[in-house]
Amino acid sequence: MSSKTDLYTQMIETLEEFNPQSWKDIDAILKRIKKPVAADNTDTTAFFTEDIKNGIAFITYDYGIDGVSIEISKYAMSLQNFVFKNSKPQIHFIGGDFYPQADTIIKPEWKRCRLTDSNGWGKWENAYWYNQLFHDEMLQNSKKSDNLAKEIWKQAVSLSKRLGKYLSENNIHLLIPVNICSNPGNLALGLCIPLVTELMDLYVLNSNHDYYWEGGKPETEKKPNEMPGPRDYFFRNYKNHDFFRFFEKLYPWNGTKWIQTNINKLQSDKLIEKYHFDPGKVYELATSISNDFFTDYSKEDVKSVRLRMAYVLSDGNPVIHPQPVKKHLKDLAHWMTNQKPVVCACSENLILDLTTEETIYLLQPTRIIGRKRIEKDIQLIDALLQHQKFRKEFDDNPKKQIVLHITGPVPIEHQHDLEVILNAFIEVCEKLPEPVSKRLFLAFSVGTEEHRVFPEKGMKRLYIHDIYQLATAIVFPSETEGRGLPIVESSAGGVPIICSRYFPVEVFDGVVGKTLIEEEQIKYTLFPEDEFSQEFLNNVTDLLLYPEKNQPVNEHNRKAVQKRYSEAVMDANIQDLLIKFTQTN
Repeated sequence: MSSKTDLYTQMIETLEEFNPQSWKDIDAILKRIKKPVAADNTDTTAFFTEDIKNGIAFITYDYGIDGVSIEISKYAMSLQNFVFKNSKPQIHFIGGDFYPQADTIIKPEWKRCRLTDSNGWGKWENAYWYNQLFHDEMLQNSKKSDNLAKEIWKQAVSLSKRLGKYLSENNIHLLIPVNICSNPGNLALGLCIPLVTELMDLYVLNSNHDYYWEGGKPETEKKPNEMPGPRDYFFRNYKNHDFFRFFEKLYPWNGTKWIQTNINKLQSDKLIEKYHFDPGKVYELATSISNDFFTDYSKEDVKSVRLRMAYVLSDGNPVIHPQPVKKHLKDLAHWMTNQKPVVCACSENLILDLTTEETIYLLQPTRIIGRKRIEKDIQLIDALLQHQKFRKEFDDNPKKQIVLHITGPVPIEHQHDLEVILNAFIEVCEKLPEPVSKRLFLAFSVGTEEHRVFPEKGMKRLYIHDIYQLATAIVFPSETEGRGLPIVESSAGGVPIICSRYFPVEVFDGVVGKTLIEEEQIKYTLFPEDEFSQEFLNNVTDLLLYPEKNQPVNEHNRKAVQKRYSEAVMDANIQDLLIKFTQTN
């Protein structure tokens, strides 16, 4: 078996032999470098188990507090539990950027490598290449198409040389790309992964959370009057056959030493049935929920969590002085470049105390992306304030206040989605009487879970399981999801959830356990797709004003999640996946 250093040297020499002039040329290169199925694999078991102890690397676009980053940390913890249980963990995180929030999920003993130019979407050279590939027209056999092919190849080779060097220097034998080979945020990086892994003879556990085809299709496959999908743009150049043939082959790459892991069965079925992947190399990997989520929080504990969040949102003060929402909207471009926690209100000179028991706290534990449909949370607040049962209680108790808190950052390419939310909030405020509108607040913590004043005040930092305890209820009106983690996490934390039955509905049904025995089903309040019915508003009113009524449901959900999503289940699942390498390669 050649050393990784030798293979890296050979990779450099091989890549320099190629000079593709079109997408068809790159496709031909991929065919040439793909490893054949070994005729004799009797030594695989002997080598694989020991080799991966030298080094395992995750690679994704960037690391923060988003769902993909959180899942990667769970995978890494499972690997540490059984691969490195008697030794120092050789676990590496490779990515285009590491945001400060990543410190909460990446352990100090795990190594980091920043691979420049490998972030995705708007952060891949300010979306310059991304837009040309997926938003602009690129005709078959055109000069523009060929020039883009040459540019992507050039970038992929640069990334391959730098990534390969790091892998060889650290003797890494198992690479785990996460979402890079299914959601095309950076086509050059997507091409780099098969180049490096095939030429350096690496094992690959390819983790796919979202696919470009989920919520997207070409115009030729749409039914009459079918609404546009949120990912239709990936099919912008579907008629450029050379490009799209290469593109489909890459997402995901079907390597000989690759195993595909998906987060739902629909994804696996499509790989097998449409793209003819070997069923023995396609699996689902369920999430896990930290034991910390199942901690019982007293009223004082919840008050402590809200106080710490107040310090985060106010930059070090226990009482929050919100910013007028119109002012925030006016300064939005500047805020987007340096996102800091902020709370918005309808007018000036207001004060928000999060710790009061009169606070109705709606938590949207996601980033701000259009498909999350956060504006529907504001429509819900509007409908509640028009609903007699809720409004009477709100008017009779002038201390009642509503906070809608979105926890995640705003990807630079989703500024417009934030503008939609802010304008929806302004619209609701302007039609309400001032005594009501001044008790509505919109909070953005942009993934921040600690503050410099915490140590001096004797406060512990916040973790994701604490964040859920802020909430009276979780709101999650998402349009499409690969899994839908907030449903599971809120249930583990004993917090009620109001959620949509997102697309694909089979995935939603799987998460809530629709076909399982009742003890394993998650109970939820369904966000309507049309008008809010009186029955729905009555149910939500009870959830928010009389939360004690929902305690039996909360306890039921906790037990259901414990049975299906424990850390032990995750450890066993990943261990089983690693064994598959010895059986299939």
